[in-house]
Amino acid sequence: MAKAAMIRARIEPELKTAVENIFQELGLSITEAITLFYRQFRLNRGLPFEVRIPNETTARTFQDSDAGRNVIRTENAEEMFEKLGG
Repeated sequence: MAKAAMIRARIEPELKTAVENIFQELGLSITEAITLFYRQFRLNRGLPFEVRIPNETTARTFQDSDAGRNVIRTENAEEMFEKLGG
């Protein structure tokens, strides 16, 4: 089928650049990525991923980690599991 339909959208330039770099790593053009999203949307008859508003605890955790609060840093996975008590 010939491709003739156009999609136009305005997004933040930083987001566009970051996502396009990921597409490039995956070997996808922007057109291929959008087509993949549309096909998955059609196949799932909705978004191909879960979308939900985080609960209060999750939102607070995101805010804390973004601000660098209550973050435990480790050098490797072994140290992480040791600190977690595993």
